[in-house]
Amino acid sequence: MTATVVEKAPVVRRVSVARGYRFELVKLVSQWRVRLLIVACWLAPAAFVAVISQQASLPVDTLFGRWMHATGWAGPLVILGFSGSWALPLLTSLIAGDIFAAEDRLGTWRHLLVAVRSPRRIFVSKTLASLTVILVLVIGLVCSSTVSGVAVVGNRFLIGLDGHQLAPGDAAGKVLLAWACALAPTLALAAIGLLGSVALGRSPMGLLLPAVVALAMQILQQLPLPVAVRYALPGYAFISWNGLFTSPGQLGPLLIGIAVSLVWAVVATALAYLLFVRRDFTNPTHDGSGRLAITAGLLPLVVLFGLTAAVMIPVAGTGSGIDQDKVQRSAATAFAHLYRLQTKQLNRPDVTEEQLQTSAACTKGGDQVAAQGAGNDWRCVISWHVPGVENAGSAIYQLDINPLGRYVADGDGPKEVNGFFLVRTSSGDEPNPLWQFDGNIELLPSTSKG
Repeated sequence: MTATVVEKAPVVRRVSVARGYRFELVKLVSQWRVRLLIVACWLAPAAFVAVISQQASLPVDTLFGRWMHATGWAGPLVILGFSGSWALPLLTSLIAGDIFAAEDRLGTWRHLLVAVRSPRRIFVSKTLASLTVILVLVIGLVCSSTVSGVAVVGNRFLIGLDGHQLAPGDAAGKVLLAWACALAPTLALAAIGLLGSVALGRSPMGLLLPAVVALAMQILQQLPLPVAVRYALPGYAFISWNGLFTSPGQLGPLLIGIAVSLVWAVVATALAYLLFVRRDFTNPTHDGSGRLAITAGLLPLVVLFGLTAAVMIPVAGTGSGIDQDKVQRSAATAFAHLYRLQTKQLNRPDVTEEQLQTSAACTKGGDQVAAQGAGNDWRCVISWHVPGVENAGSAIYQLDINPLGRYVADGDGPKEVNGFFLVRTSSGDEPNPLWQFDGNIELLPSTSKG
């Protein structure tokens, strides 16, 4: 009788998402390019803030740039403005935009599939690894710029975009919250990077897609678009965080920007996932399909943009969002707050905003032009009344308002109020807060008149 020996097939354990995530994370961090980015994000902002804070000239054309000598909390906000425009789109391109395309360039998909045996787990692992590295880079930007600003300039109060003072603790919380809000559009760009990396393969366009999309959104935001279209762009939260620095806070645009960004992040990630799991990995020459990238990648995002804009029309309207009443209220409020700051500098008796009864009369381009919309031809005459003084005071400002509602008010007299950059105080010359100041107009329809 012959005995038959039956050999059992070896049990192959499935590679978990956690193991795949650790493997992909190690692969990313081992690249010299990624290591260089990490070092740059943790060191470069600190060096920039430290150097600029000690210079005689400041980046006054950048939001909060004019306050970098006054408080350490202005530095991380200047870095945030730069990062939303340039740094974060570039970082998402280099990380998320290359996470799948790298396997196409190296021809390693078959080896990875043999090891993991699940396209779904590969997608999840790569996505989580890229988001982790992006989060580390963002944390580096925040920590580096904040520590440098506070260490070099000091933990002092910050002037908001309506002229009111934020105590150091309040400023710290608002700065961190602003950076946290910027994560939503960063996720949207990262998701677009994943989609480009999957759909376009080793094509350089996949790597550049987040940066190109971010640049296109910047250009669109500077055009005279309807507010509804402006809010439908996924990068608007890179801009609307400035509403945190008014009193009361302009939270409507910020919440809309975050919600739209998260919707784009979910939709773009889902499209990338569907394209990836349906890919034919048995074809070593596969390098993405241009037609599939358009029909399953671009067109759904275009439809999403159209639907978002349609939803925003009843909320935001179809105009520019900038009108005479809003400009007058904003300019008068900011002037009243800053007038009190100047009063404190000159050791004059303190007054309240209610006592000042500040008002503004603003026109745009003369009587022949409707007082609405962006432009550098706004002119405001601000009036106020000091208790105990018979005659009311008045000051003239020239306003340059951009399509986003941000403006710079440039003093045009009288010279003893806003005519000089410096004011003479008992402790020496100090910057005159009324000489030039930044402001912000909420583009949503106003619920109050006055």
